[in-house]
Amino acid sequence: MAEYIESLRLLAEKFARLEGVGKKTAMRMAFSVLELEEGEAEEFARAILDAKEKIHLCPICQNLTDREVCPICADEERDHSQICVVTDARTVLAMEKVREYRGTYHVLHGLISPMNGVTPEQLKIKELLARVGEGEVEEVIVATNPTVEGEATAMYLSKLLRPLGVRVTRLAYGVPVGADLEYADEITLFRALEGRRDVH
Repeated sequence: MAEYIESLRLLAEKFARLEGVGKKTAMRMAFSVLELEEGEAEEFARAILDAKEKIHLCPICQNLTDREVCPICADEERDHSQICVVTDARTVLAMEKVREYRGTYHVLHGLISPMNGVTPEQLKIKELLARVGEGEVEEVIVATNPTVEGEATAMYLSKLLRPLGVRVTRLAYGVPVGADLEYADEITLFRALEGRRDVH
């Protein structure tokens, strides 16, 4: 039945374009929207538009923010001599739950993956090198996922960063190989941070 209601089908198609949302879930979400009061539906639509309009990349760390500079970069109590390099903004949220890391971050927005057509030029690597080049940074913790792409990216970054005179470390494998950091629990992430090692 739903397939024959064009506007409902289109709405479900839009939800299905979201990462991790299958066709059945997308259709359930579309029906849920229909159950909203008109005012609630307008608020829902406005929240999407506001997020798209207001959220941008922090000019320093490339994390998502709705301010001129993200709160982490703006926090003078954070250790700005330490940068934790992560794949995406979701990993920053996961790392912040640990509440033990007091340095700053740098978000790459992806991993080097020649098979998927992702080259170093498409990532926020030159912005990282510019930050390190300013001279305040002493350690770069590479916190990419322990996958083939994550390891390749870590090695690539290490080769670029070592000549700049900074310590380059990698998270210890309290995180299982093949796992996504955003799904790791706080204790696992804390142990991984504590047991980080130099990247050679």
